[in-house]
Amino acid sequence: MKVYTFTMGMLSVFMAGTVTKSLTDNRNLKMPKTNQINVISTFVAAESSLLILAINPIKDGYSIDLLGTKGLIAAFVVAFVVPNIYKFCISRNITIKMPPQVPGNIAQAFKDMIPFALSITFFWIVDIVVRAFTKGNAAELVTNLLSPLFTAANGYLGFAIIFGFIAFFWFIGVHGPSVVGPAVIAIMYNNQVENLRLFREGEHANIALTQSTQDFVALIGGTGATFLVPYIFIFLCKSKELKAVGKASVVPTTFAVNEPLLFGAPIILNPVFMIPFILTPIFNSWILKFFVENLGMNGFMHFLPWPTPGPIGIYMASNFATLSLLLIAVIMVVDFVMWMPFIKAYDRMKVAEELSFETSGVTATSSTAPEQVDTQSSDNETEAQSEQKLEEHTNVLVVCAGGGTSGILANSLNKYAKENNIPLEATARAYGQDMDLIKDMHIVILAPQMDSMKNEMKKFTDQHGAILMSTTGKEYISLTRDGEGAMKKIFELLQK
Repeated sequence: MKVYTFTMGMLSVFMAGTVTKSLTDNRNLKMPKTNQINVISTFVAAESSLLILAINPIKDGYSIDLLGTKGLIAAFVVAFVVPNIYKFCISRNITIKMPPQVPGNIAQAFKDMIPFALSITFFWIVDIVVRAFTKGNAAELVTNLLSPLFTAANGYLGFAIIFGFIAFFWFIGVHGPSVVGPAVIAIMYNNQVENLRLFREGEHANIALTQSTQDFVALIGGTGATFLVPYIFIFLCKSKELKAVGKASVVPTTFAVNEPLLFGAPIILNPVFMIPFILTPIFNSWILKFFVENLGMNGFMHFLPWPTPGPIGIYMASNFATLSLLLIAVIMVVDFVMWMPFIKAYDRMKVAEELSFETSGVTATSSTAPEQVDTQSSDNETEAQSEQKLEEHTNVLVVCAGGGTSGILANSLNKYAKENNIPLEATARAYGQDMDLIKDMHIVILAPQMDSMKNEMKKFTDQHGAILMSTTGKEYISLTRDGEGAMKKIFELLQK
């Protein structure tokens, strides 16, 4: 267990530091560049504070049981409080000021002393008070206080609220997992570790609500449980456009990157698909709960990357439970029954639409064709001027929710740039990941599912002099398939 103990078993420590770092970066956006919060100092202060709150003395040393998923909520509390203590002190100059002759690195150490001491002292006092009035420490207390929420979330109503709202927010164009996830992620991770503990002790791993429940059951194939939808488009639809969307989205959707499907069909904001998009994830989660509570199947206990294809994820995360194979089959049948009537109705609409194009003498093309025609209309002179600007090498960062479609667009740009000897390099990240990269970027492309974070992202791009490019759904998916069109968008941005 040594490897597990110092990886997943230390998750709260890692989370306290990295979330603190992200919040400190955010606070620094509102601070003068000459008076910034020291990220390293807040990082260390947060991890030290968590250790004060979560570690218990035992006979021969200290227990680290609460440094794993059980301490996640305490880690989030620490990560929120520490940067704000630093901001309060630094913005009001409540620091130890050194003479200007003192080297900057030494002066910075003194500048950090007061906010660091206040952070540690604050959580030290919290720890003393909690231990004086309870039998445990602060990390345990927070978990105990929220235990009713843990229980309620693991019920049928809790499943409906969690996975229904994830799908609902996505349907109206807001990335649902980013909105709902922070409220339940600690619960789901804690439950999955608890399932593993129960299984190792020979007991029934009886908790249905885990992170893998979200990744591989409720959101199998991406939000909306769309795993089967591209296959239905390809093999059972008559519409040429839907067949094309299915072929373009079948591989990414199999690996839970379903934006090409959501914006290509489209499914987002399409009233035809609202019912299956919201209800299918709920039904899938209920089926899993029935299997765990009534058929004796073990709940998920092993963590796997979220892009793992759903059926594989279900089988592996359940420790290769035989019943999980039946669960996969049932979910596939239910998802097919849920999606099929609505897809057929939409297929009839698209076929009629395509026939009307043909009878009017217009060739039906994908919905992205007008954008491609407009893009191709840019004259050679403008393109030549833009290419001249790219002689100094251009860095492009593409940002989406999970790093899936952003990777597709970045690869498309890199491929076109390499083939045409254009000095451009693109990379992709999930929102909030490696935000330090922005300082080295010329252009940042924001995926449509993160449009709600556009104003926050603009603060980062403005700080570092980068150009922020927001996109619409169909435009974004079109650019992932069209390297030339994506490059011309870059040229247009550099012209402004």
